[in-house]
Amino acid sequence: MPIIINSKRVTPYRNPMSHAVRTGNLVFTSGITPFKGEREIAKGDFAAQMRQVMENVRTVLEDAGSSLDDVVKINIHLRDMADFPEMNDIYRSYFPNGAYPARTTMESGLPGADFMVEIDCVSEIKSAH
Repeated sequence: MPIIINSKRVTPYRNPMSHAVRTGNLVFTSGITPFKGEREIAKGDFAAQMRQVMENVRTVLEDAGSSLDDVVKINIHLRDMADFPEMNDIYRSYFPNGAYPARTTMESGLPGADFMVEIDCVSEIKSAH
């Protein structure tokens, strides 16, 4: 039976969706956006949004009993592919051991004019957690 995960530490969705769903030892996140606090988009440039999204992903995974180290697949949606090099630099810092998950990066028409990046992923829950 799937377990619905809605983190109390990440901005709740307005749309009918959950932050993540756990089934068996897998966690599937919804698209995680650069919101922080009460519906406030991370201020600043692309780097600020990318870091906020990665922190939100980390938080949702932790609340589901997983972690960034356990991610097996990640999808990154960029509003503008010109941000790809900067995204890669920031992304690398969240996987410092060099064990990168499988990844797809695409340019997407993101919802809301202020979103520059959105990420969803699949993670495994290991017995050590």
